[in-house]
Amino acid sequence: MNLPNKLTIMRVILVPFFVASLLFRPDDMNFRILAVAIFIVASLTDLLDGKIARKYNLVTNFGKFMDPLADKLLVCSALIALTGLGQIPSWVVIVIISREFIISGFRLIAANNGVVIAASMWGKSKTVSQMFMIIVLVLNLNIPAWQILGQILIWVATALTVISLIDYIVKNKDVLKETN
Repeated sequence: MNLPNKLTIMRVILVPFFVASLLFRPDDMNFRILAVAIFIVASLTDLLDGKIARKYNLVTNFGKFMDPLADKLLVCSALIALTGLGQIPSWVVIVIISREFIISGFRLIAANNGVVIAASMWGKSKTVSQMFMIIVLVLNLNIPAWQILGQILIWVATALTVISLIDYIVKNKDVLKETN
């Protein structure tokens, strides 16, 4: 197993530790800081595994399958936990998770037709905004400006989620056309 795949597996393994540290004592700032540290490390493995795989030609079918799944596990787990803590509205989480299902379906159909749908600038922006939003919400500092920042990031991440979905659909609508 190559290094990028090991990093992807590490990201999956970190998910339950992240969730446990966030939910075990949600009012304890030490656990919140631990959760953020785990989330940041897991997020950085996502950045690293792709760079290493492309640079050293280590792209594998396992990596193509597991990398996006690991990303979704990390982000969706964080969003669901934050919903349970009352820090993010459930409708926002539904929008974000729905987008992920729709794009995954698009990519599956495209792959069956021999088409690769690469991440767009909107998709990458969406991911970065979600990561920052999760970090700010997990830290949950009791400072008015921090709370406002968290709300702004929820709106920005939600808007970029919808914009990136529309962008993917418009650019790849031919994937859904039936061919004989």
